[in-house]
Amino acid sequence: MTGPKNTEFELGGINHLALVSSDMKRTVDFYSGVLGMPLIKTIDLPAGMGQHFFFDCGGGDCIAFFWFPDAPDGVPGVSAPAGRPEQGELLSAVGSMNHVAFHVPPEKFEEYRRRLKDKGVTVSPILNHDDSPLGIAPEFGEGVFVRSFYFQDPDGILLEFACWTRTFTDADVSHEPKTAADRTAPKTVPTAVPTATTKEQHAPTA
Repeated sequence: MTGPKNTEFELGGINHLALVSSDMKRTVDFYSGVLGMPLIKTIDLPAGMGQHFFFDCGGGDCIAFFWFPDAPDGVPGVSAPAGRPEQGELLSAVGSMNHVAFHVPPEKFEEYRRRLKDKGVTVSPILNHDDSPLGIAPEFGEGVFVRSFYFQDPDGILLEFACWTRTFTDADVSHEPKTAADRTAPKTVPTAVPTATTKEQHAPTA
């Protein structure tokens, strides 16, 4: 899919998206064993801070995971959606990583869904996203711009296989962006950012 060009920076996509795992071995088993992503780099962080592993997710992009021995547990509906969109679960907190969508070839889209089911992964129904009031078409047709289905990794991280089905035009950008004033969630007062310790000052920035 082609579209408007970035005239400010020459960006080549996502270098890597870094998430947090509770069990790195289980994460490797899922992302490499189930999804087939090659594990291409592993790092033991200094001073016993944890680990950082990188998986090749195609197109020159990577998905990465930190493992921290003292990481708090995720909170469903806060750190990530509590379930899948077709279950009515889409909400997560400001600053959270809501979900990761991997592009797949349109001609292999339905085959890949069957393949994941055969591997024992619970997947959502196929969603044909369009511009109707509900945002979902009952069947694939001319108005559909992307097809997708959702599933979750062992830590409950929401994942998606998606394929674009048409090229966007200027007409696809037609909504006024909402602001913080439009929010209905209770406002919280930000806490002061603590002074970095020596350990934090030497933490990797990736």
